[in-house]
Amino acid sequence: MPHTRRMLRGMGELLIRVGEFQFTARWEDGAPRTREALQAWLPIRSKLIHCKWSGESTWVPFGDERPDVGYENHTSHPAPGDLLIYTGTISECEILFPYGACSFSSRVGPLAGNHFATLTGGQEQLTDMGRRVLWEGAQEIEIREGG
Repeated sequence: MPHTRRMLRGMGELLIRVGEFQFTARWEDGAPRTREALQAWLPIRSKLIHCKWSGESTWVPFGDERPDVGYENHTSHPAPGDLLIYTGTISECEILFPYGACSFSSRVGPLAGNHFATLTGGQEQLTDMGRRVLWEGAQEIEIREGG
């Protein structure tokens, strides 16, 4: 999937746009290496697609491109609005964006992703956003740092 990178030095909140939906998120203190690696990727502009295996979640695929941070603040059971990045080798690199009940996995079994950010605004739109991706297909997503 295409996405654009640009180095940003600020450490503000994340601004996330999915089609017409707007969200804000805060970086997680427990994932400083992941945060540093992802800041180099911002802004991310890509497509958000629905998960096949993980339940009520969406994801941004990155293929073989992955930050070299290993596991940090990782989980397989994110809450709605917890943003994860999978950087391992069992499956392709991806950002997971759950909107409901989620057990992060792939066709070969359970996965754990680094919990790098949590929504602070727009949570009331999560269900509608997830249903839009499920029933209408891939949506444009932009993740950038603001403020």
